[in-house]
Amino acid sequence: MRIALVNSADHAELHPHDLPLAAALRDAGLDPVAEVWTDPSVDWSSYDAVLLRAVWDYHRRYLEFTEWLGQLDKAGVPLLNEAGLVRWNADKRYLLELRERGVAIVPSQVAAGACLREVVGGLDGQEIVIKPTVSATAHNTIRGTAGSTALSDAIEDLPDDVYLVQPFQPEIQSEGEWSLIFFGGEFSHAVLKRPAAGDYRVQHDFGGTAELLDPPAAVLDGSIAAIAAAKSRKAPVYARVDGIVSNGRYLLMELELIEPYLFLPEAPDATTRFATAVADRLRPA
Repeated sequence: MRIALVNSADHAELHPHDLPLAAALRDAGLDPVAEVWTDPSVDWSSYDAVLLRAVWDYHRRYLEFTEWLGQLDKAGVPLLNEAGLVRWNADKRYLLELRERGVAIVPSQVAAGACLREVVGGLDGQEIVIKPTVSATAHNTIRGTAGSTALSDAIEDLPDDVYLVQPFQPEIQSEGEWSLIFFGGEFSHAVLKRPAAGDYRVQHDFGGTAELLDPPAAVLDGSIAAIAAAKSRKAPVYARVDGIVSNGRYLLMELELIEPYLFLPEAPDATTRFATAVADRLRPA
């Protein structure tokens, strides 16, 4: 079976971290081929499945991305994860749906356009984080004290968009943020991410670090509950669940179902588990 490993144009070839994955997919009996999702010359119907990998520009080309998902649907090409799940997960407002389903999340409000200043005004004096509902890698994410001139100026520079407004979680700096990786609904491995000194962003691009660790029971249980609450027809082929422990309680920050970084180099055996989950999903029932 031919499977397209899909990337953005800036990463047309496989990311170095995905080279072992391609080898593991071959060992599992699949034929992986690197493709760019925006390449109009690709015949997607020639593939048995499409696996999202370094699609790191989808949030900047969101409408084009959703149209491409429609092309795959029309061609009858399975997407991993499923296209409906990807559409749902692409907008961070899914967090509010998970909250309604009983998942404990970092407190979040949605604000669009002029309402952003109104929402922020109601949090005067609190340290907050503002992020677009469609975003990745901290794109257009700002942090500051509500009511301060500095934050007001930063808001002025934000594009007209829809945003999540959340209280800043100091535990990210003091304790770190957990990322738990699942393949086919089964727990694979976990890392504890910490930001660089003085920062709050845990991504490697901003100097963050990640350490392979066994998660506490509450973190594992909370992550499993978050995946279950997504209510997909089948368990996601891959998932990364990000969260923190605040006052002894696990709080979900994000449920990542679109090409998240899966910390495969930190857990080499996980690459085989990932490839196996992909192959299992594609086998006839």
